[in-house]
Amino acid sequence: MKIFKADYVFPVNADPIKNGVVAVDDNGRIISVSSHDFSNNQPIVQLEGIICPGFINTHCHLELSHLKDKIEPGNGLIEFIKGIQAVRAAEQSAITDAAIKADQEMYDNGIVAVGDICNSNVTIPVKAKSKIYYHSFSEVFSFQPAKAQEAFDKALALAAEFKPASSSVTPHSPYSVSKELYKLIKHYSDGAVKNLLSIHNQESEEENKFFRYRTGKFIDLYAHFGIDISHFKSQARNSVQTIIPLLSNKQEVLLVHNSCTNLKDIYFIKRFDKKVHFCFCPGANLYIENKLPKIELFIDQGFNLTLGTDSLASNTKLCILNEMQLIQEKFPAISTERLITWATRNGAKFLGIDDEKGTLEPGKTPGLNLITGLDGLRITPDTKVRRLI
Repeated sequence: MKIFKADYVFPVNADPIKNGVVAVDDNGRIISVSSHDFSNNQPIVQLEGIICPGFINTHCHLELSHLKDKIEPGNGLIEFIKGIQAVRAAEQSAITDAAIKADQEMYDNGIVAVGDICNSNVTIPVKAKSKIYYHSFSEVFSFQPAKAQEAFDKALALAAEFKPASSSVTPHSPYSVSKELYKLIKHYSDGAVKNLLSIHNQESEEENKFFRYRTGKFIDLYAHFGIDISHFKSQARNSVQTIIPLLSNKQEVLLVHNSCTNLKDIYFIKRFDKKVHFCFCPGANLYIENKLPKIELFIDQGFNLTLGTDSLASNTKLCILNEMQLIQEKFPAISTERLITWATRNGAKFLGIDDEKGTLEPGKTPGLNLITGLDGLRITPDTKVRRLI
């Protein structure tokens, strides 16, 4: 057994405990969380800072780790997509080696579970040996209606390769998946016991422009890749409003990025009986578009809010604490307590692992993180995270 005491313990399922004490067994299972020391003469590790559960990264692309520093930042989503496709190919050994290092980086930064986007099976052996829990999203692309079934079958086969580990089939985004393909995914999701969905949403204003008016830089992107979009008609509404009615109301849906999601979009989503969660990846948003979502619009709207890192192709590090720091710097009214909730319990809830992770409760194995270098309870550029368990 190990006993840790810190300035504050954030159980997340309860109020923060000043001078809190956490006891764990040798397997990392929580024995107790309290406000008083043990009286059995068991040695206590005294720490400065906040003890909280391990972090949940709900959006990553582990297989893109070899693209770190390969894409020039700040050129916008369209150029980023072109850049990814231009440099993505590499020797499998290089992809695997980079993924192993990225997995270790996340582990060292206190991440205990990851929702990972996959377009290939290259990360299967990495995940099999990892100490991190992974849910693998087999991502499906095809904006051409005639290729919908072929694309879906390919994604379904890839998802099967990740079994028995947790996996599902998911659409990539509104702009890369035809309505016909969305219908196939919905039909499959309606019949599946569990098929988590994770969708890149409104990462650029160009996406909304394309859906509302059929204009903008996406027209050039489709031409660049030789994709026929003659079937597509302007929708007179933003992209997320177009796809929400096409989604299953049985499965949990994570909308990722949301950089250009507005209040009308949020109210539109609330009208539908969908299990929608939102994920913010500020590091990637700044890297690609130099723009952050209007996060304050999402608070207290009844949605589960989570955090992600995106990939090393679009971020400088895979660290949830860094994402928290970026948010609090831009939105100082968002407290550290709230951000820790987004980074732990909320992510575990979306991934369906909240029976084991996300909160410090007896019987759970959520991991323990120590956050130091705070200004009071505020995150600063000097704040660091250290894994305790």
